[in-house]
Amino acid sequence: MNTAALREQISRAHQHETSTGQLALQLENQLPHLHSAIAVADGDRTQVMTRFVTAYIELVPDLLEAANDVAREAGIESQIKPVLKIAEQFFLQPPAILVGHVGLDGLLDEAYLAHRLVEEVNDLYIKHFGQPLIPADTTVANVIAHQLIGETFANQLDEAVHHAVDELLNEESFALESVEAYREQLKSPDTEAAWKRWPCLSRQLGVELALDQPA
Repeated sequence: MNTAALREQISRAHQHETSTGQLALQLENQLPHLHSAIAVADGDRTQVMTRFVTAYIELVPDLLEAANDVAREAGIESQIKPVLKIAEQFFLQPPAILVGHVGLDGLLDEAYLAHRLVEEVNDLYIKHFGQPLIPADTTVANVIAHQLIGETFANQLDEAVHHAVDELLNEESFALESVEAYREQLKSPDTEAAWKRWPCLSRQLGVELALDQPA
């Protein structure tokens, strides 16, 4: 995984934001139009959302490294790594639908692709192991990012994710002896303790979904 290149790209996007304030301006314009279920912590709402988007983007390299490490432990790195490489390439060589997207607001699209890809792989792990590949709880964060990106475009990105997963992962990927051995390892208290280090991303950053709120 070439996560050093991802971190360098994120660093350049931060420099772009420092000089232009493009992301903060975009979020300020979006805030009045976000779904009422997106609850932002008290204070400067634009600053809270800017911190959320920044952290969401910055988590991608760590997320991919962790997923790759766990897949290696499970003995299915050869099945999972190609999927993670796609997430990496979304950053380094964005698909045509992301051409021209620059700065942190542009990386939000690419981060969403990467996070959703890992979420889909996590769903497969839950199906086969009863637990996710990695315990990063980004489900709510992904829903919020989906809103920020916009329904139509985010749905196109979701389609790209589903296509990538369908192409590369199947039932046979989880039918290996090494997978069965890993399934037993997941019952270890040490594994459970390690997972508790990954709290809900959106809650940490002061942005949540109030699902009982009207639209």
